[in-house]
Amino acid sequence: MRILNILVRRYLPLDRFDETVAFHETLIGQKARLRFDYPQHQLKLAQVASILFIGGTEASLAPFIATQATFLVDDIQAFAVHLPAIGAEVLEAPKPVPTGWNMLVRHPDGMRVEYVEHRDKHPADRLPDEVYPERVFT
Repeated sequence: MRILNILVRRYLPLDRFDETVAFHETLIGQKARLRFDYPQHQLKLAQVASILFIGGTEASLAPFIATQATFLVDDIQAFAVHLPAIGAEVLEAPKPVPTGWNMLVRHPDGMRVEYVEHRDKHPADRLPDEVYPERVFT
């Protein structure tokens, strides 16, 4: 079981979403490799490099803004078992989402993190093993 990548979350109003994503695509030199509407929550999402842009209204963003990061993982079910054993609290159990599966977790330091297992894993979302070789859990 591995943490594949960690995404910084950027919340913004819908009227700034497209221009903000376009700016970062130009700045980083990479097109958004994940981009979709999430009508169930009245949100738009896009990922450029390790930034997850989440656009919505003040009301539609309110339930999400306390979540500080997204951890992309290779096996969400295994993390759902492992995390409580090391002191984290699963706030929302794994559930299906448009990209695969997610769950909401509070780490022992209080940080709220969305854990996501993508159905279609993108090779660029995997941190090189030599960067964090100790992040393999058993």
